[in-house]
Amino acid sequence: HVQLVESGGGSVQAGGSLTLSCVASGNSIRTYFVGWFRQAPGKKREGIAIMNSIGSERYADSVKGRVTISKDAANNTVDLHMIDLKPEDTAMYFCAARRSFSRTPLTPGEYNYWGQGTQVTVS
Repeated sequence: HVQLVESGGGSVQAGGSLTLSCVASGNSIRTYFVGWFRQAPGKKREGIAIMNSIGSERYADSVKGRVTISKDAANNTVDLHMIDLKPEDTAMYFCAARRSFSRTPLTPGEYNYWGQGTQVTVS
């Protein structure tokens, strides 16, 4: 099992940047699929950035070019660096992990380990 705890959310003006961090415990996430997801009020949870077990990254079109996911295996952390934030990026952001391969890694239902979320508000 893996426990995930996010931090780094907050309020930022449009055009600003923010880095979210996720600390994992209970097991090493070195070979896990890890990802960042978000959910705005009244909307479905969506995957925005994932990194697979060999370090390949995939991003949702809505954030491509504006966000970067990174994993620090030594510290068991996963970060999401976001730039040029827009009001439509306002959401609760979640870190997630899964142990095995996924053909649809941006799909929230593929993940079985989740953090509690951190709020990002862009105005």
